[in-house]
Amino acid sequence: MKTLSIIIPAYNEEKTIIPILEKIVAVQLTGSFQKEIVIVNDCSTDTTEEIILRFKAQHPEMMIHYFKQPVNQGKGAAIRKGLDTVGGDYVIIQDADLEYDPEDYNVLLAPMEKENLQVIYGSRFLRKENRHSYFSFYIGGQIISIATNLLFRQHLTDEPTCYKLFKTSFLKSIPLRCKGFEFCPEVTAKTAKRGIKIKEVPIHYYPRSVEEGKKIKWTDGLEALWTLFKYRFMN
Repeated sequence: MKTLSIIIPAYNEEKTIIPILEKIVAVQLTGSFQKEIVIVNDCSTDTTEEIILRFKAQHPEMMIHYFKQPVNQGKGAAIRKGLDTVGGDYVIIQDADLEYDPEDYNVLLAPMEKENLQVIYGSRFLRKENRHSYFSFYIGGQIISIATNLLFRQHLTDEPTCYKLFKTSFLKSIPLRCKGFEFCPEVTAKTAKRGIKIKEVPIHYYPRSVEEGKKIKWTDGLEALWTLFKYRFMN
């Protein structure tokens, strides 16, 4: 039986962590896949930890691993912590909010298996029915994707997407240094520099507002561009 490892970086997600975990548990993976859930609490100051531990105790049938960072370090650091633990054949990143639908795991796994890919991205922009929370975020995502394509000869429509599915052995072979939201451009840049053309498939997207807890800022977009340029022209 193959395993999909799901890394969930979580910071102050007491309102959404249970719904997203319930969605993950409920989804039926294609083929003979089972799920491994790795939750990394980035030193939340709300009741996120209490809620996760209660959920874990209520679901002994699930492979759920829980870690708490000693101090708040950022999404990238949480992903790296989770990656140290995962043991599945494939690994995907799952935000702790409700913007991405775990039912799309199968949309990514099917071509990953059929075409024996190292990596595949889920694109919010390839599904025209999707809406976006802010025009500025939409434009920012487009700029980052265009920059990626120009710098690394890719054909991506959605480089900043959360749903990036990797063969675990491949992702673990990439020396990641990210601490914050720069995980996405760093892993994309280092994947592209290995000569891999990244395939995309359309996924669902349900954006949330800043008032609902969206944490990414315009400065993270600038950092993403800097990260792309840095890894394009530096070792």
